[in-house]
Amino acid sequence: MKQAATTIVKPLPDHLFTSRGANAEMRWEAMAGFGYHTPTDRFFVRNHTSTPLIDAFTWRLRLHGPGVRCPVEFDYAQLLAMPSRTLDAAIECAGNGRRFYGTQQHDPAPGTQWGLGAIGVARWRGVRLAYLLKQAGIGPDAVEVVPSGLDAPFEDHGHVRRPLPVDKAMRDVLVAYEMNGRPLPADHGFPARLVVPGWAGIASIKWLGDIEVTTRHVLTPWNTVFYRGLTVLPAKSAFELAWDATLVTGRPYVLHGRSWSGRGRIVRVEVSVDGGLTWRKAEHHGRHLVSAWLPWHVQWTPRRPGPHVLMARATDETGATQPLIAARHPLGYDFDAVVRHPVQVIKG
Repeated sequence: MKQAATTIVKPLPDHLFTSRGANAEMRWEAMAGFGYHTPTDRFFVRNHTSTPLIDAFTWRLRLHGPGVRCPVEFDYAQLLAMPSRTLDAAIECAGNGRRFYGTQQHDPAPGTQWGLGAIGVARWRGVRLAYLLKQAGIGPDAVEVVPSGLDAPFEDHGHVRRPLPVDKAMRDVLVAYEMNGRPLPADHGFPARLVVPGWAGIASIKWLGDIEVTTRHVLTPWNTVFYRGLTVLPAKSAFELAWDATLVTGRPYVLHGRSWSGRGRIVRVEVSVDGGLTWRKAEHHGRHLVSAWLPWHVQWTPRRPGPHVLMARATDETGATQPLIAARHPLGYDFDAVVRHPVQVIKG
């Protein structure tokens, strides 16, 4: 089923990615001028170990456990032949923004020092997890769905296993086999992965091979030691602009960015070009999907040379607005504060 693993398979050119050890962070300027979806070649990569190379011909997806009446196993051809659904959804690492705990709030947190590029939105195609669970005869006493990945065990913690409550699993979770119109690349979960809209990326298990349905709550390292208490992700905003970009006085610019929230649609985005002294509402058009992000833009003509700080803050449909200071998290998760994005303005 599984061949040799490599850390990351796809090319990671410096103009598209920032290397983060065994992971790769998307550069936000690499999204400038692109459409709604993150191109696959610049979608971030988060691996706990290494990308496995899996043979689709021998791959199987097993559904079992005390919460189902008829344990089943599906091969790749069977999965592709099932009724399909297409979903535009974001996948975001829970540690996205972690480095700003240190650089912006002077309270560094351990772990991969992501900027804001550990997120991507793709068009995923696959089979609803609910459909598969029904094929296995999910019972009324089922409590959690525990998917496992086929990548190598992480340290002494075993394979990545992140329980999902049955109500979430039955609502909107996808077993995806396609990304942006093509089969999943190896780094993004081939042959199949979960896509769990709105939830921390750890829930969207890659290289899916096993789904256990339990009749009790399950404790694994990925809901106790790591990612404890993390489900829905907060609102964030990012500019499609290089860090410390150089702009020219007197030249009109259209500043583009995107905002997102696991809690629901973004209903308002405000932008400051003077470090938070004044704010104005950003404009947005087109797609406004709850499971993805909202692209927006503002016009700005810088008038004076020197350093400037750009800021963007989003409000989602629950009424939650990005704060100026994020509440401390000991492992650096859930950074949701407005990020101070520096630019340099030179005389035109």
